[in-house]
Amino acid sequence: MTHPEHLPLVRIEPLGATFDAPDSLTLLEAAAFARVSLPRSCRNGTCRSCLCRIVSGSVRYTIEWPGLSREEKADGYTLPCVAVATSDLVLDVPDAVMLD
Repeated sequence: MTHPEHLPLVRIEPLGATFDAPDSLTLLEAAAFARVSLPRSCRNGTCRSCLCRIVSGSVRYTIEWPGLSREEKADGYTLPCVAVATSDLVLDVPDAVMLD
């Protein structure tokens, strides 16, 4: 019997919502499937509307250089619209809401 591959689990704080984040979806897309609304606008890494902080875990980006400075990356900031979870994650997103 084969065991399903572990999908990264994302927790959004302070909301407390959790969802699986397959590597085929950005964090923004995975959140939407889980009925979690994150701040967003352009969805391509340029407007920075979705900017949030990684409390723990890691991501990779779907574009070569997302709209983050080196300092922001070093301080743990990410853009969920172009980020894919590579481990379990905790994100600090004060404006996140659950959808009905």
